[in-house]
Amino acid sequence: MWRYWAGGGAILATAGAGWMLLHGGEARSVPILPAQPQAVASGEALSADPQVPEATAATREEKRFNRYDKDRDGKVTRDEYLAARRKAFAKLDTNGDGRLDFDEWAIRATTKFATADRDKSGAMNATEFATTAVKRKAPSRAKCPPAQQAASAEDS
Repeated sequence: MWRYWAGGGAILATAGAGWMLLHGGEARSVPILPAQPQAVASGEALSADPQVPEATAATREEKRFNRYDKDRDGKVTRDEYLAARRKAFAKLDTNGDGRLDFDEWAIRATTKFATADRDKSGAMNATEFATTAVKRKAPSRAKCPPAQQAASAEDS
C-alpha cells in the first residue's frame, strides 16, 4: 500500500515542479541579483565596501610550493623538501639515536589506545573506540555575513 502512496506523492511533486517551472517565472517581480553600480559592471573594484572578500591569485599548488620554498628563490631544494619530514622524524625519535624502533614509531598510536581504553581492560568497546576517530578540519570557506546582516546593510 505504501508504494501507491509513494507513487502518488511522486506524481504530485512532479506536477508541482512542472507548474512552477512554467508559471513560476511570471510571478517573480523581484530580481534575483540586486542592481550593480556601473563601476562594478565595468570591472572596477569598489573600495568603499570593506566586507567584500578579495580572491588571491595563488592556486592551491602555488601555495603548497611556497610553503616548501623557504628561501623564496623559485626552487624547492632537497633540503627544503625534506625539512618537514626531518622535523616529524625528530619528534618521533625520542631517544635521539637517529633510528626509530617500533616503540618510538608507535608511541602516538599506543598513547591514543591507552587514553581511549578508559576501563584499562586492554580492549576497547564500541564507545571507547569511537573516541579514536580522526577529527577532520572543516573546509575553510569565505566568511560571508549571515543573510539578516546582509539585508540590513542594504537597507541602511
